[in-house]
Amino acid sequence: MNNSDKLQSLRDQMVETQLKARGIYDPRVLEAMRSIPRHEFVPPQHRHLAYEDQALPIGENQTISQPYVVALMTQMLRLSGHERILEIGTGSGYQTAILCALAGHVYTLEYYPQLADRAARALSRLKLNNVDLHIGDGSQGLADMAPFDAIIVSAAAPALPGPLRSQLNSQGGRMVLPIGDRSEQYLEVVTRQGNRWEMEQTIRVRFVPLVGRYGFKTIPRKDSPQNDDQAAGV
Repeated sequence: MNNSDKLQSLRDQMVETQLKARGIYDPRVLEAMRSIPRHEFVPPQHRHLAYEDQALPIGENQTISQPYVVALMTQMLRLSGHERILEIGTGSGYQTAILCALAGHVYTLEYYPQLADRAARALSRLKLNNVDLHIGDGSQGLADMAPFDAIIVSAAAPALPGPLRSQLNSQGGRMVLPIGDRSEQYLEVVTRQGNRWEMEQTIRVRFVPLVGRYGFKTIPRKDSPQNDDQAAGV
């Protein structure tokens, strides 16, 4: 078996044991997770762990999320293929790549320029062109590009950021984000119909904090314990 076949086999195993076995059922999400090479977004020293059931450090005290969490949050968006999506927290670019495979266009916003640069290079290697990458305060979104059919936030917020709420499409727009304190949060699914917002609380998770005007006010120290973007207790 050559290396390409071996990596595909690892992705197939990831889909079967980590995703399908734990309730990920959307066939488009499963196919995207099967086809997008997660190892391309993992630092070289951790690539041997790329298809394990865990988050991995990517620098700047940030992580590439656990595959199950990526798949679950994507499935919660209920994408059909035409949507304009706002992603807060580009990170490694892996979640971005999954979204690119499933939506019309992705606008992604990253706080750390170094991570944004690495993610851009990884997305370019995979020839994913339906994406615009921006650097800035994710808690304020991208008002100039709004409204968005879906918003996904890959960092924990203390509360639902007002700018993101206002940038959600008023006709059935959906947002998925972790809300809570620095140590533990719940994934929330927000649906907008006109001036009505419905919020559904789902599983417990642990994400790195969202920093910015409507997030947490201070950035964790470089030597602080690494947070894991993963489902708590799963």
